[in-house]
Amino acid sequence: MITGVKHIIFDLGGVLLNIDYNLTEQAFVTAGVRNFGVLYSQLRQTDIFDRWETGQMSRGEFIKTMQQASDSPITDAQVLAAWNAMLLNFPVRRLQILQQLRNHYDLFLLSNTNEVHEEVFNQILHREHGIPNIGVFFDKVYLSHRVGLRKPMPEIFLRVLEDNGLVAGETLFIDDSPQHIATANDLGIQTIYLKDGMTIEHDVFKPKQ
Repeated sequence: MITGVKHIIFDLGGVLLNIDYNLTEQAFVTAGVRNFGVLYSQLRQTDIFDRWETGQMSRGEFIKTMQQASDSPITDAQVLAAWNAMLLNFPVRRLQILQQLRNHYDLFLLSNTNEVHEEVFNQILHREHGIPNIGVFFDKVYLSHRVGLRKPMPEIFLRVLEDNGLVAGETLFIDDSPQHIATANDLGIQTIYLKDGMTIEHDVFKPKQ
């Protein structure tokens, strides 16, 4: 049972932003990166993507790495288009929920992401809703490529708690990846795991009847 919550930490992709990993995999496979599904998935990924999502690899290095992994010539634009194919949309109800929650809780964003996706998801938010960036909804935003740490490393959760003076037991973390939820649980943070098909608007913050 979730009780005594004063602070909420949200994941981004799959929680606030609709994403589809399969679209990116299909795009890379079509472009010649036949083993993309082995290199990257929601549950696990290789050192390439760990470095990319912790800011240890530049955009140019990432593009070159994916080009080298392809069986056929692939342009810079094709690499970026394939990588961004997973990013879909921000349902307006989720943004309304964030606005409402800000009146009652401290809100934080904790996302494994990279410089390219940060640009694009903010572009989507601005294009669809006229909102300049995702940070307007949160007290503080933690993006893995900016802080040099990524989930499920306990250090990134501890960074959020310590930076903001949060008590783990008074903090709720919402994420759609079980390995991230497991680390948060180990640290005493309350959690909600969004399994496939679950959404915050239908399964967590449901309107009162």
